[in-house]
Amino acid sequence: MTRALIVGAAGQDGSYLAELLLAGGDEVLGILRPGSAESPRLSSARGRIRLLEADLTDAASVDRAIVAAEPDEVYNFAAQSFMPATWAEPELTGEVMGRGAARLLESLVRHAPKARFYQASSPEMFGRPERSPQNEETPLSALNPYAEAKLAAHRAVADFRERRGLFAVSGICFNHESPRRAPLFVTRKITRAAAAIKLGRESELRLGDLSVRRDWGFAGDYVDAMRRMLRADRPEDFVIATGVAHSVQDFVEAAFGAAGLDWRKHVVVDESLRRPPEEVERRGDPAKARRLLGWEPRTGFQELVESMVRWDLECLSSGRAGSVAAPWTPPRA
Repeated sequence: MTRALIVGAAGQDGSYLAELLLAGGDEVLGILRPGSAESPRLSSARGRIRLLEADLTDAASVDRAIVAAEPDEVYNFAAQSFMPATWAEPELTGEVMGRGAARLLESLVRHAPKARFYQASSPEMFGRPERSPQNEETPLSALNPYAEAKLAAHRAVADFRERRGLFAVSGICFNHESPRRAPLFVTRKITRAAAAIKLGRESELRLGDLSVRRDWGFAGDYVDAMRRMLRADRPEDFVIATGVAHSVQDFVEAAFGAAGLDWRKHVVVDESLRRPPEEVERRGDPAKARRLLGWEPRTGFQELVESMVRWDLECLSSGRAGSVAAPWTPPRA
């Protein structure tokens, strides 16, 4: 039995990973921020996962958690992933995401040097890439506080792997969504609006540039790739993506279509919400993961969007939004 410690267990990825590992017979522990409430996303794992508290800005707190957990594997999802918040608190973003990852790695060297470490990296580290798709060799260039913090953690992983001998890897995961995605994100904003309009509770959805393109996958598929990375023979970094990009308009059409609505009657393009145009689309190349991990995304774009709309319809209809995690059947190992 593998003992896995998930840092940021209450988030979207942490909850899916916890269920995947539990289904495989592993022992799972989770780290939450001190004083934070247990997330509804962990409802399906409640009673089967041991929760600890740790503050990633405090090395002593991190040490206590690592000593208590005695992990074989550590998955680090700790982040402030809502971009506007990272601009509002850039120093805290760097402390939690950048230095926080380094503190975890330092603690493993001291207390669990045989443990394997996974870091959740981001394609934001590519800045303004010159070509698409992006892969493991694409140059890195951080252009915002979130990307700077992710890049610091990414480089710390490489340093501890090469100089300290840890089995440490980074997964550069492109956009991955699910019915458990927080409502602050545009994808969930779209699916919840489609559900609310279908139920007669709202009448319109305001969005910015509908032409922006992203490589969207399902979070449950991506945590499978993470597990494979830590259980591979060699520690290597991987891009995790579908390799296919869709526009925001594609997402809108799929979501409103799933609700039986014509999106053109309800979506308003708000110029104040537009961001500067991107020169190159954000699309990942998962060829290395396919070749070395045997990993393939199982969930298509249409299926992903429809699952999110169905869950939002169910939650809004029943009045239980946020009280329980969307159900999921993990794949077999």
